[in-house]
Amino acid sequence: MAGTFSQIYIQVVFAVKNRDCLILSSWEEELYKYISGIIRNKEQKLLAINGMPDHIHFLIGMKPSCCLSDLVREIKKSSNEFINEKKFSKFKFQWQEGYGAFSYSHSALNNVILYINNQKQHHKKQTFREEYKDFLTKFQIEHKDEYLFEWIE
Repeated sequence: MAGTFSQIYIQVVFAVKNRDCLILSSWEEELYKYISGIIRNKEQKLLAINGMPDHIHFLIGMKPSCCLSDLVREIKKSSNEFINEKKFSKFKFQWQEGYGAFSYSHSALNNVILYINNQKQHHKKQTFREEYKDFLTKFQIEHKDEYLFEWIE
């Protein structure tokens, strides 16, 4: 029987515009459930999702027919509207432009899932800026700091 067989695992990271700390613990689980629904409706497999007040991470098992940029665009657009319609934030909520996408082998999944699930503990030791730059270095992604997220310090 002919078919397409694949194993594609991608961790996606993106931030709140200006890295404002707008994702509150009182509604973050509802946001994660909403994003999980988008991923499921796009027929991708969510393996982990978590984040901080200023950014989120999620890990998906991705089908080869999926266009990652379209998926991330839909997640950001729809979740942005969801947050504003629900009035979760007293400020206008927006995701920052851009995102990071990092691929993993099947053997790394447990560690990546643990890493995502432990975001709150991890960020007691490392800032998001340090974390993101570490990803770019670890994955040997050439970049210029001025083209990374808008870092409002």
